[in-house]
Amino acid sequence: MAAAGIRLAAPTRFAGLSNRAARIVLALAALLLLLACYSVIDAPGPRLASDAAGESGAAGGMTDRMLYENIVSDIRYGDNYYTATATELRRGHYPLRPFITFRLPALAVIQAWLPQWLSPLLLYALVAAVVLAWMVRLRTVFTGPLPTAMALLLLAGGLVACVQPMLLVFHEIWAGLLIALSLAIWRPGRWIESVSIGLAATLIRETAGLYLGLMFLLALVEGDRREALGWFIAATVLAVVVAFHAHAVAMVVRPLDTPSPGWMGMLGYGFFVKSLASATVLVAVPGAIAALLVTMGLYGWASWRDPTALRVLVTLTGYATLIGIFCRADTFYWVMLPAPLMLVGLVFVPCGLRDLIAAALDTRRITVTRVLR
Repeated sequence: MAAAGIRLAAPTRFAGLSNRAARIVLALAALLLLLACYSVIDAPGPRLASDAAGESGAAGGMTDRMLYENIVSDIRYGDNYYTATATELRRGHYPLRPFITFRLPALAVIQAWLPQWLSPLLLYALVAAVVLAWMVRLRTVFTGPLPTAMALLLLAGGLVACVQPMLLVFHEIWAGLLIALSLAIWRPGRWIESVSIGLAATLIRETAGLYLGLMFLLALVEGDRREALGWFIAATVLAVVVAFHAHAVAMVVRPLDTPSPGWMGMLGYGFFVKSLASATVLVAVPGAIAALLVTMGLYGWASWRDPTALRVLVTLTGYATLIGIFCRADTFYWVMLPAPLMLVGLVFVPCGLRDLIAAALDTRRITVTRVLR
């Protein structure tokens, strides 16, 4: 019987492993868990601003939240997005070079056009859409309603930052929710809606382009050329938008403007775990426990034998790698891109461990006897 009464409607990915393969996987999983817990010991934590909104900006004490709010306010009062952003970046002593220090304009322009009371409602509506989409996706995966309810609770634990109105100016929140929604509605042979929502995520935050690339590669590996073409077209649209964006930024940047210190943070998996904890319900547990739960969540996604699970696993692993290598301590909020779905994988862990341990302990042998007449 699966732990806590959790039963999948189909066997997990580890159910059919041979005895030897199961033992190897079990040993590797145990090793990775130990390494994950060890990685947080000396890992740097995110550099939190005084209002828990983002990086500590400059000498004047401007935070990222204040920066984005000021840009929206400037646009609302008639300024151009690029001149407003350049002005606010200089005021806060932020870098203006290269062009990727400027966010894509879509979110700020839309929020400036909308009444102030409407943006939080749209954010809550998007959160509700993500929850509903995953409820529909998971309700047939388990044999009873309890595991689905547990999965939705875990999903809620990853949405902690997404329901705080003070953070709605952060591009990563909107992009992360759209990625989660895109994954929820994806089906084999039904990908147009998923591609469209994934493209919308990238037009808000260009780092969501990693999601487009990973989905393109998975479609190619699985031999679905039409879907691969869809993701490729979306990536091409993003590339064109970024090219126009770079040109617009070049028109407002001055030769003496501050350059970025770069993004090769090389802070590792422990930093990813600590950053994820700061944006989710894991903020309430010790670092080693958070590392254990995050890694077990990835194991859970690997356990579910389903094309959607594979896409979620690849997406989460891709962003964990991106953040561990390129993120700086003051850009920890990149973790909001994978945060919504990271903990949901925990609901698959009991069945995954049950099947893996059973396969590892299975010592049955089949003896074939030939009867001669």
